[in-house]
Amino acid sequence: MPTKDHRNGSLDRRTLLRAGVAAAAALPLGALGAQAFSPRAIRSGVDFSAFPFCRTSSDAPALTGAPRKLKLSWNAGAVCLVPLPVAIDNGFFRKQNLDVELVNYSGSTDQLLEAIATGKTDAGLGMALRWLKPLEQGFDVKIAAGTHGGCMRVLTRTDSGVNGLADLKGKIVAVGDLAGPDKNFFSIQLAKLGIDPNRDVDWRAYPGNLLNVAVEKGEVQAFLSADPLAYLWLKDSAYKEVASNLDGDYRDKSCCIVGLRGSLVREEPIVARAVTQALLDAAMFTAQNPQIAAKSFQPYAPKAATLADLEAMVRYHTHHHHPTGEVLKRELKAYADDLKAISVFKPSTDTVKFAERIYVDVFAV
Repeated sequence: MPTKDHRNGSLDRRTLLRAGVAAAAALPLGALGAQAFSPRAIRSGVDFSAFPFCRTSSDAPALTGAPRKLKLSWNAGAVCLVPLPVAIDNGFFRKQNLDVELVNYSGSTDQLLEAIATGKTDAGLGMALRWLKPLEQGFDVKIAAGTHGGCMRVLTRTDSGVNGLADLKGKIVAVGDLAGPDKNFFSIQLAKLGIDPNRDVDWRAYPGNLLNVAVEKGEVQAFLSADPLAYLWLKDSAYKEVASNLDGDYRDKSCCIVGLRGSLVREEPIVARAVTQALLDAAMFTAQNPQIAAKSFQPYAPKAATLADLEAMVRYHTHHHHPTGEVLKRELKAYADDLKAISVFKPSTDTVKFAERIYVDVFAV
């Protein structure tokens, strides 16, 4: 059971992490709820004067007074969200006069998005291809930035005969979530190859940590997964990567995005800008300092992942790419067009108006 940290009355983070990892191994994906993590002590030794921060908000008014308390949603098991612990460990939130509590939603990202929309948390990081459908339906969340690309992969056994996405036609493919971002992403890629992802591929749902078992038993011919599990499975020579979301044009697009509570954007735009700026600075720091970033994420990682593994994942993900403003809006519109093509979005959705409605430029004068 999680224990109390009697110094501050909060749940002890390391105990929660141990409990969370054990639960994740035993439960299907989506079975876990939210857990609050107390902030860790900020590391000293980061020379902010020498670091090339994003300058988008340099002329905007600073957030003054007592530090503004905020709750941020994330999935602590997703290594691609490493900028969040980086921002805490290295003082990026503190620089923006923010006091941030991380709330872990280790199940469906729909829970995470709903937490922001309903005011349980103020902001969060999640996957664009999972969030856009609920946003089409009217969730009150605004997208302020992208944070990186690359974390989803198609895996198969080395001897499976599946060598490319086109080989998935007529095959059975395991997924952790039938509405997940990885299924949406690779369905889009299949459609672009002229393969109907809804008719030509048999998608089967399995618990996320047992996807490889399905292919080992011969129940499926391939499976979709995200890092860190995908990366760790690929260390076994019995597996190979068929495709990733860094292939083709998507190598230059975000897959994870920053969502802000709509009322926060409307009522406290300076706070909305401050939290976005902190996350952008942390993302750039992550890109430039992957070894330090890997250490920040290590307490949340599976035990099987070494520090070298985590650093390799951080380097692989494109944390240098974090669009805002018009560039972000174009990416959101393009994703919406893709989702229409695979019948996730309604045919009547105007993707130009949709992108305009869901994004916000918190740095606009």
